[in-house]
Amino acid sequence: MASLCSRGLRTHSSLLCPSSLFTTRNGVFFCTMQNTQTEKTKTRIGNTKTTQIKASTSTTQVRENEKMLNDYEAVIGIETHVQLSTLTKAFCSCPYNYGSQPNTTVCPICMGLPGALPIFNSKVIECAVKLGLALNCKLAMTSKFDRKQYFYPDLPKGYQISQFDIPIASDGYVDLDLPLEFGGGHRKFGITRVHMEEDAGKLMHSGTGTYSQVDLNRAGVPLLEIVSEPDMRTGIEAAEYAAEIQRLVRYLGVGNGNMQEGSLRCDVNVSVRPTGQTEYGTKVEIKNMNSFSAMHKAIDFEISRQVLLHNQGQADQIVQETRLWEEGAQKTATMRKKEGLADYRYFPEPDLPEVVLTEDYVESIRASLPELPEMKNRRFENMGLSVQDVLLLSNDTNVCNFFESAVDKGADVKMAANWIMGDIAAYLKNEKLSITEIKLTPQELAELISSIKGGIISGKIGKDILFEHIAKGGTVKAVIEEKDLVQAS
Repeated sequence: MASLCSRGLRTHSSLLCPSSLFTTRNGVFFCTMQNTQTEKTKTRIGNTKTTQIKASTSTTQVRENEKMLNDYEAVIGIETHVQLSTLTKAFCSCPYNYGSQPNTTVCPICMGLPGALPIFNSKVIECAVKLGLALNCKLAMTSKFDRKQYFYPDLPKGYQISQFDIPIASDGYVDLDLPLEFGGGHRKFGITRVHMEEDAGKLMHSGTGTYSQVDLNRAGVPLLEIVSEPDMRTGIEAAEYAAEIQRLVRYLGVGNGNMQEGSLRCDVNVSVRPTGQTEYGTKVEIKNMNSFSAMHKAIDFEISRQVLLHNQGQADQIVQETRLWEEGAQKTATMRKKEGLADYRYFPEPDLPEVVLTEDYVESIRASLPELPEMKNRRFENMGLSVQDVLLLSNDTNVCNFFESAVDKGADVKMAANWIMGDIAAYLKNEKLSITEIKLTPQELAELISSIKGGIISGKIGKDILFEHIAKGGTVKAVIEEKDLVQAS
């Protein structure tokens, strides 16, 4: 900065300026001159030089950060809670409807009143077996429930009915393909266990922070907890893993997987270690992520935070704790410290019998499984679609069904995929609709594509017809004849 000022002064040696005339504008020092044109020139030169210096500094910093990150490896594991879409709760006949008035779907059992005994919902076992099979797990033919004891205001019984040492499913894996914009490639992540448990209630904090209220509607709602192996290394891998779990849950029909409603909740454990080291670092748990994008950003921020502390010789500042992701500030912040491993004093649940599966029961569920995302992806690839097309189509079961139905009606595979992922997807996004809420049918999309491919109408006219059918419905043939849209040959 000093060199910029001195060069300006040497150029105009006859104008010696006292220090009081040096001012700052936009972060650039310059000397006030009598000549307005000269002042403008100096300011412009100063800004240009400063911009170059800032850009150079920024580039250098990015390179240093990249080198620093390359010297460390992140280790990431995820605990995913899947809320099941059963008609009633896990251990009583109360229904659960998201958004109900507080404490309106409760009974003595889910309120934890003395003397109330649980009655197990067998549908929970069916969902657990489905998900266990879909995750390539080994099923425990005999498992049990346990009491996990801890005190929290939204846990009315003072304990949670869960599974401890014998989960219903364990030792599985999930396969997935990363999107091309994130490098592509195939990944395989291990699943440690899947176990059944009940949800707790929900604390509702006042705006002033002076008191909290408890809503027990959610208490007793059935959950499946999926614990992954610490196989992930980046935020995008973790986010794609969670997205694949969501797809599986929706394909199987065991839950809706809506993160905004809390139907799919992910707690992420992150630690870093020097590249090549086998010993794990101190893990930090991150909560409060209500989208996959937030998960991606939260993990990447936490990795950078821990690497920076390591690099500054402050690794001892990384402590075992729970941190929350603050979306507004785009950072993680301490929620509570963990002094050590919690002693939940597990013991077998005395009011529930063992869960015993038979081979016939397991095989009947296996036979009822739908085509799963991984299998569907491979089939779509064999139809000639790119990996990117496949990932976009298979992400939503309704979109996927619409596409397959259109192809079954005779639509060209690639053209159907392009129309659905292009103009139709854009319309759905703008109007905040799902593909099941529009008037266009797979049959008419197939007819439209056939008319374009056969040269009856142009692609431009086809687009106009498409939007009319999305909004109003009708038949493509009738619109073409009514408006005389056949293009001249």
